[in-house]
Amino acid sequence: MSVLFKRKSTLTSNEKQKTIDNVNTGEVVPSVASDFIRAVSGAVHHTSDLVVKSLPPNLTLIYIENVMDIASFNNHILQDLFKQPIESPQDLSTILSISQVEITPKIEDAVQAMMAGAVLIHVEGYADVVLGMVPTTEGRQLSAPENESQVLGAQIAFNESLSTNVSLIRRYIKNPNLCSENFTVGKESNTSIALLYIHGIASDEMLNTLRQRIIDLEIDSVLDSSILAQLISDNSLSIFPQMLLTERPDKISAELLLGKLVVVVDGSSLVLACPYSFLEYFQSQEDQNQRWEIASFIRLLRFGAVVLSVFLTPIYVAALTFHYEVIPQSLLVPLSESRALVPFPPLFEALLIELIIELLREAGVRLPVKVGQTIGIVGGIVIGTAAVDAGFTSNILIIIVALAALASFTTPSYTMGNVIRVIRFPLILLAGVWGFYGIMLGFCFILIHLLRQSSLGSPYTAPFYPPRLFDWSDSLVRLPLPFTDRRPTNTRPKDKVKYKPEPINPEKHEQKVE
Repeated sequence: MSVLFKRKSTLTSNEKQKTIDNVNTGEVVPSVASDFIRAVSGAVHHTSDLVVKSLPPNLTLIYIENVMDIASFNNHILQDLFKQPIESPQDLSTILSISQVEITPKIEDAVQAMMAGAVLIHVEGYADVVLGMVPTTEGRQLSAPENESQVLGAQIAFNESLSTNVSLIRRYIKNPNLCSENFTVGKESNTSIALLYIHGIASDEMLNTLRQRIIDLEIDSVLDSSILAQLISDNSLSIFPQMLLTERPDKISAELLLGKLVVVVDGSSLVLACPYSFLEYFQSQEDQNQRWEIASFIRLLRFGAVVLSVFLTPIYVAALTFHYEVIPQSLLVPLSESRALVPFPPLFEALLIELIIELLREAGVRLPVKVGQTIGIVGGIVIGTAAVDAGFTSNILIIIVALAALASFTTPSYTMGNVIRVIRFPLILLAGVWGFYGIMLGFCFILIHLLRQSSLGSPYTAPFYPPRLFDWSDSLVRLPLPFTDRRPTNTRPKDKVKYKPEPINPEKHEQKVE
C-alpha cells in the first residue's frame, strides 16, 4: 500500500500532464496495475479522498470515498471478491452481487463513473476495468410541500435525489409507456438529468426539440432546475416563465398525462414541466380535486386578484395625479383629509410604500421561519402606522397597497407571483407620468409581449389566442369533468382523448329489492 502511494507522489509534472492528456483523448485502460493507478490518479489530480486498494494476487480497487456507500462496498464488493479467484473482468460481472456492474476499456469513462460513486476494479493483465456502482444514498427525507400547500390532495414533495423523484412519479403513473431518458449536463459539474414523457401521448416534435436543447447545452454547471429552465426556454430574456417549476409529484404526474414533457435535475427539489401557457400558472392541482363549481369560483377569484394586484396601485396614482373626475364625490372629502398632511406627490408616496412592503416580504423570506412570520406581521403594522402618523403616506394608500400585496399571494406558482410583483412598478411609474394613458400603454406592451411568447413552440396565450374552443372548458373556469375529456391542444398530443365520459343512468344501476 505504501509503495503505491509513494509511486503516485513521485510523478513528474510532464508525466502528470501526459496522463491527463491521455485521459482526455480517450486512452484505453492500461493492462499493468501501476500504469492504471497512475492514469486514474493523474486524471483526478491526486485528490486526497482517492483511495487505492490492492488485493492479492491480481486485483486493484480505486474509488472516491466521499461519493460512494462504504457499507455497500464492504458488504457486497469486498465480500464477493474473496469468494473465489478472479481470472478476468468477465468473472467479476458474474460474481458481484450489486445491481449495476459495467465493463469499459476507456479511462475517461471509468473516471467519470468513479466521480458518480463507482468502484474501479482492475484485473492485472487486462485492458478493461469493471465499474461497480455503489453511490452514496444520503439525502433529505420526503416531507410535505412547503411552498405549494393544498388541503385536498397528496401531501408529499420532491427532494434533491433524482432517483427518488423519478420513483415518486412512477408511483403515480404505473405505466410501461412512461419513458425516461438520461443526460449529463455541465462540463464541470456533470449533472445528471432525466427527461420523462409518456410514449403514445407526448408529441415527437416537442420531444425532439427539448432533447436537442438539452444536448446542445455548453455550460460549466447546472446546479438547479431553475437554471436549466432559463437555458432551454424559448425566450430567456422574457420576465415571464415559460416552464413550470413545481415541488408536487401529483402535479407533475397530471402534466405528463396531458402530454407534456418533464425534466428532473439531480440535486434540485423542483421539477420542470413544459410546454406551459400563461393561464396555467394560475391553476392549481387542487382545482381538479374540488367540485367544478367551487374550482371555477376559486379560479375566477385568483384571476381577479391578479388584476387587482397589478392595476390597483397604478389606478390610485393616476386618479390622484391627473384624473380627479373619476373619484366618486363621496370619497373626495376623506381622501383629501387623508392626504392633507402628506408632503409627497402620489407617485413618490406609492413607490415608497410598495418598496417597504417588498422589503418586509423579502426579510420575512430570508429570516428563520419562526422569526420571519413575526417580523412580517409586526413590522408591517408598526411601519404602516408610523408612516401614517409621520405624514409620509395616507391611510387609503396603506389599504390599497396591502390589498395589492395580499392579492399577489393567491398565485399558485411562485415564479409567476414574482412576475406580478415586479411588473407593478413600471405601471406605477407610467401612471405617475401619463395617467390612465400610461397604464393603457403598459397594459398593451404586456399584452403584445405575451402574444409574442411561446413555450416549446406552443402559443403562450393559448387557448384564447389562437382561439381553441375545446380548451376553454378548463381555462378561466373548470367545467364538469364530462366536458374536459380532451387533452389540451397546445401539447399536440398523439392521443387527444383522455377518457370517454358516459352519463350515469341511475335506473341502470338501481338494484331491484324483492
